[in-house]
Amino acid sequence: MLIGHQKQWEFLKKKFEQNQLSHSYLFTGADGIGKKFFAKEFANFVGCKFPDLMSVEAPKKDQIFGDGGEIKIAKIREVQNFLSYKSYHGGFKIVIVDEAHLMNQEAQSCFLKTLEEPKGQTLLFLVSSRPDMLLPTIFSRCQAIKFFKPKNLPDNKEKTEREQLILKDLLPVIGATFAEKFKYVKAIDFEKQDAGEIVRVLQKYLRQDLLKNRRSLELTEEINNKLTFTNANPKLALEILLMEI
Repeated sequence: MLIGHQKQWEFLKKKFEQNQLSHSYLFTGADGIGKKFFAKEFANFVGCKFPDLMSVEAPKKDQIFGDGGEIKIAKIREVQNFLSYKSYHGGFKIVIVDEAHLMNQEAQSCFLKTLEEPKGQTLLFLVSSRPDMLLPTIFSRCQAIKFFKPKNLPDNKEKTEREQLILKDLLPVIGATFAEKFKYVKAIDFEKQDAGEIVRVLQKYLRQDLLKNRRSLELTEEINNKLTFTNANPKLALEILLMEI
């Protein structure tokens, strides 16, 4: 069942009904909000199914050899080979590239040729939470559609618990010495832990902390003004301040 994203759905549905679909779309927005699922649902809506639908994603990192984690040129050549054949069902041939920003430079350059020379009823969906990592030429050749987290989207419990564990390890390090920070990084097994996830957790924490500090500063200014220019109870004012920060 499609959750949220009704405006995006109606926009593409209307384009399809008017025979005005572009050859390529870039779905941007945070991880875990259903962008890839949306692309699959839309492919189904326009009647595209196996073997005319191809999904591409970065391979998981090999815990022994350490490779993986990026989409390489060989996979993009598979895409090009897939698109070189006519549709089995006589309709669209669709490719969904999940986490498209994980294409390495060589793969992106190769994929650019596919964007420049689309064939027949080809529809390309690039899904990305980091569109800034894509080549500007790829970005410019796709119609970007922004996705936002739906209000009724259930939280990813597993992801939330994982982020809480990362933050628990991070917090003591933020104000630590250089040696302790180095020790923290050295202890991370990057075959099992994605560094990008750690950075995103830190970014979320710092953003929340910044907003909290801003509110605290505004509150101190407000209470200081009341103590200076009114007959406010100083004990009560201080208690309120300390309770809020």
